Amino acid sequence: MSRRTMLKLPEVLDELGMSRAAFYRMRARGQAPRLRKLPNGQLRVSRADLDKWWETCGERAAA
Repeated sequence: MSRRTMLKLPEVLDELGMSRAAFYRMRARGQAPRLRKLPNGQLRVSRADLDKWWETCGERAAA
């Protein structure tokens, strides 16, 4: 059984090397990985969504 890996927002920000404010600016422009809000109000990003987002960043940079 495969369990989906969900990352906390601080973990994502650390991996991206950016501040929370910069992340939310990107999110407002529709350029950030998808956030999921848990029933307890905490935010998570799935590892699959983050990896897919990284790939699209590389594709945009190469274009």
